[in-house]
Amino acid sequence: MKKMNIQDMKAEAKEFGKIMSSENHKMLIGVNDGKKIGTYIEHRFQEFVSRKYEIEVGNSAFGIDLPSVETDIKSTSIVKPQSSCPFRNAKQKIYGLGYNLLIFVYDKTDTTATCTLDFKYCTFVEATRTADFTTTKRLREMIDDGANKEDIIGYLTDKNLPGDEIVYSDLADEILCHTPEQGYLTVTNANQWRLSYGRVIKLDNAVSGVWNYGWN
Repeated sequence: MKKMNIQDMKAEAKEFGKIMSSENHKMLIGVNDGKKIGTYIEHRFQEFVSRKYEIEVGNSAFGIDLPSVETDIKSTSIVKPQSSCPFRNAKQKIYGLGYNLLIFVYDKTDTTATCTLDFKYCTFVEATRTADFTTTKRLREMIDDGANKEDIIGYLTDKNLPGDEIVYSDLADEILCHTPEQGYLTVTNANQWRLSYGRVIKLDNAVSGVWNYGWN
């Protein structure tokens, strides 16, 4: 079988969403747990592409669903498009998660006999664009304005970025040497990062590194 690449994955995501929207997902009737619904969709997509391509599926050590294309699958309700992901270090909020994201956004409707998952959007976000929008925007502005190390440390401190003085100092040095790319997620501090997708799913292919597709 052919090895799946990113373009293949995008094409399959389009077809997958169309198929999933037409099915009756009886096992999800009455289920309101977003994590359970997300796991169901993610496993279904893994199975879907595994029938056609040679891929590595799942990797608990690295924590992403499709390691062979360095992509994690996220599924979220249109009501509140967000999910969580493992926290590795504070640097992820500034330089990205370290892997791509494929995000499915659905609208779930139940009756006594049916469960419909109406897929609304699919978004692919390259690893370089998975940092926090506001943090990277402000840091880029500060660098353009001639900020020094103390200014950067002050900003990181004000924003309560996870870490101590040593972490802030090292990050400030790196930021001044390597300006962060503009990120497009909203990444909230927590024991696990909380990722919000409201902005990224509506970019409509206007940003390099972010691919958007809608079924409606």
